[in-house]
Amino acid sequence: MEEYVILVDETDKELGVMEKMEAHQKGVLHRAFSVFIFNTNGEMLLQQRALSKYHSAGLWTNTCCSHPRPGENVADAALRRLNEEMGLSVPLAMKTTFIYKAAFDNQLTEHELDYIFTGISTTDPQINPEEVNAFKWLSPHQVQEAIKAAPHQFTAWFKIAMEQFFAIAQA
Repeated sequence: MEEYVILVDETDKELGVMEKMEAHQKGVLHRAFSVFIFNTNGEMLLQQRALSKYHSAGLWTNTCCSHPRPGENVADAALRRLNEEMGLSVPLAMKTTFIYKAAFDNQLTEHELDYIFTGISTTDPQINPEEVNAFKWLSPHQVQEAIKAAPHQFTAWFKIAMEQFFAIAQA
């Protein structure tokens, strides 16, 4: 089944849709989201992407990330994918947006206007093995230290999103 992404400009104005792989091949700006789930101890839930992913396979990243479908509200898409990937259903709050562009070794480029959502869970996830290889809870400080020690083990967008996250957390 073909998946489509919503093309946008830098102000998030919709410009149309494009098949997801084509958008990544051409590096076209499109709408995306990143979900950060915390537990009551303030630890962040990380996922290790499934080893079968077409890019960034096996890398650690935020709890969940994806693209809204054409006609789908970004917040609704974030809730849907959080449930599909991690088996979690918790209220989410939108915190900020940012634009990034990252090229990968396989000739694909992520160029996204990314919405950051946060939520709190009191339970461990029930991961979907087609999407997620493993998960772990780490404090934000532990995440920062792990990224410094081994940046190649984390997705490009997660490292950028963490900078955005800490900028708004300290504001």
